[in-house]
Amino acid sequence: MPPKRSRTPKELQPGHELDHIDRKILDLLRDDARMTNQALSAALGVAPSTCLARVKALQQAGVIRRFTVDVDPRALGRGIEALISVRLRPGARQQMVAFGENLKKVPEVTQYFFVGGMDDFLIHVTARDTDHIRQFVLEHLSADPVVATTQTSLVFDHVSGLASH
Repeated sequence: MPPKRSRTPKELQPGHELDHIDRKILDLLRDDARMTNQALSAALGVAPSTCLARVKALQQAGVIRRFTVDVDPRALGRGIEALISVRLRPGARQQMVAFGENLKKVPEVTQYFFVGGMDDFLIHVTARDTDHIRQFVLEHLSADPVVATTQTSLVFDHVSGLASH
């Protein structure tokens, strides 16, 4: 079996203007990314061929970057989530790309953000329990010589997929 290739999202094409139909498509797909083209076209009041062409154009323009599934971490035995702020050592700034690439390989990491401000990264992790989070921090962050400091915040509630109108 060939190795799994990492896909980077397509860049947003400059000058792509969204009209009211494009925005409605995005709203509907944000609510249900599995919506069939038939249902989408019916909700929009346009022909299925028009709808399909619009969705493909949004993908080609980089507006729709990917379709994904949101899995409840508890179903995977990971009932706790945390956000971990990471600051790299000043002399290790050139290692930021490599640090981020390494995070992609760690199963506990659901997403991370390269941020501006006092910290360099904000990492969202899921784990079995607090001991699992502690072990993650020790093995993957504190043991890394480029990491200066970390700060862990437990997540009490996680709401995602909010529409951006």
